[in-house]
Amino acid sequence: MSYDNNNIFAKILRDEAPCITVYEDDKTLAFMDIMPQMPGHTLVIPKEAAMTVHELSDEASLACMKTVQKVGKAVEQAMGVTGFTLFQLNGAEVGQTVPHFHFHILPGSILNATGIKGHAVEMGDQQELTTIADKIKRFLA
Repeated sequence: MSYDNNNIFAKILRDEAPCITVYEDDKTLAFMDIMPQMPGHTLVIPKEAAMTVHELSDEASLACMKTVQKVGKAVEQAMGVTGFTLFQLNGAEVGQTVPHFHFHILPGSILNATGIKGHAVEMGDQQELTTIADKIKRFLA
């Protein structure tokens, strides 16, 4: 299967679809998951076209991890937790719903979380997502 240039993340990168941006640099973009599993659920994507970790260049891999470190710390601070859960679904067979490589940052431990929602199940409240994004951005400044 080849990369689909019409997936929602590719459209976001081309400014053809909206997102609630938390952080951006020349190689990565971090934004709020519109179907969050919990408050503070943030995504980090490379600007490089790749579906899975196997297709991602070393340069994009490093850039993503640097952004995960930076944004993950800000998510912790904004959400008042110590630590975060990081996951990456590598292929549709394991639940990857958007065929563009991405990391999920969830504040705190999902092992102890109450009220955690399923992956890509329910749309989040846009105002709440914007409010949380603004809190995260304050810790990135």
